[in-house]
Amino acid sequence: MVRLDKSRKKEIALKRFRFFYQEVVWVFILIFVLLLIPIFLIPLIVEKGSPVYGILSYSIRAILVFIGIPLIFPLSNLIFESQKRNIIIEEDISPARGHLKLYTITKKNYKYQILYGILIFFLVFLPIDFFTYLLIPRMIEYQAVSIAYNLSNTYLFSNSYFVFLISVIIIQFSVAIAEESISRGLLTKRGSEHFFSLSAVMISALYWGLGHLVYFLDPLSRSYPIWYPLIWFLQAFVIGIILSLVVLRRKWLFPVIMAHTINNIISAHVVWSYLKGGSFTLVALYVYYPLLIIGFCLLVWFYPLIKDSLQIGFKMLGTYFKQDQSIEKTKGDVVFRIFFDIILAIIIFIMGFMIAI
Repeated sequence: MVRLDKSRKKEIALKRFRFFYQEVVWVFILIFVLLLIPIFLIPLIVEKGSPVYGILSYSIRAILVFIGIPLIFPLSNLIFESQKRNIIIEEDISPARGHLKLYTITKKNYKYQILYGILIFFLVFLPIDFFTYLLIPRMIEYQAVSIAYNLSNTYLFSNSYFVFLISVIIIQFSVAIAEESISRGLLTKRGSEHFFSLSAVMISALYWGLGHLVYFLDPLSRSYPIWYPLIWFLQAFVIGIILSLVVLRRKWLFPVIMAHTINNIISAHVVWSYLKGGSFTLVALYVYYPLLIIGFCLLVWFYPLIKDSLQIGFKMLGTYFKQDQSIEKTKGDVVFRIFFDIILAIIIFIMGFMIAI
């Protein structure tokens, strides 16, 4: 019996570790190598500190992430073909094509994808950000200190609203593509093809949450309470779970990219206003309150759809704490799986942080 327990735990760990070293590691390394090109090339074209510098940095990074992930899958399948034949849960004829299909928008579903993007922004991102700013007034100051002094974010200091607006739209769209492609496209969707799908959701959410917690390491943020980055972590973790469940169920990336982009644009406006001496009261009056009213109207209008989605989401989430019947036989197996998911998320985050993905 003890040997069987150890065998099950070993299989749980191996499935996740194989996904890490067969695909995640190679994706991160390839993107890192590709990113070396713009790191040396962009300063030769434009000056650091220029709004164009930030636009090029973020947009090229998004393009390289978009290209890098599907590019690795054929190579990984070739190298690890004999092992993958026995461990991939779903049919794995063309993982690269499967990943690219996540970005597909068709005549039949484009309205639904736009609707989901709008609902995710108004009912998830918007209220979480608003109440955080409202209940913790210095959070805006902390956010400004944490992100505004990056050379790629100097557009936040622009005196021209036109320059700021063009920059923020391009940059935040690029940020959303890069982050969602890795967090939801690679870790959630592709991870679910290797092992228990809700484990992929949790690993992705933890990875994304840790990416926000890391702002504590910035020397400029040390003068603020440690629970400020912890709040960012919890926000990102909860939102990450919701976005991952949407991608897992619908197989769409556009709605989460859309919602992520709009939210970042609004948040950038809050920071830009703060750096210009504006107050959150004015931003709330002219931006957040009207948007919250629209969000409430959408909640009433699409209540049946939202109710069904919530029920399905909570049902899916509840399975994470139950036994995966395909491999787990005891509560100890479940505890071990949850523990290993946390460890793997930390390992992936550390690697991503070290090579600046």
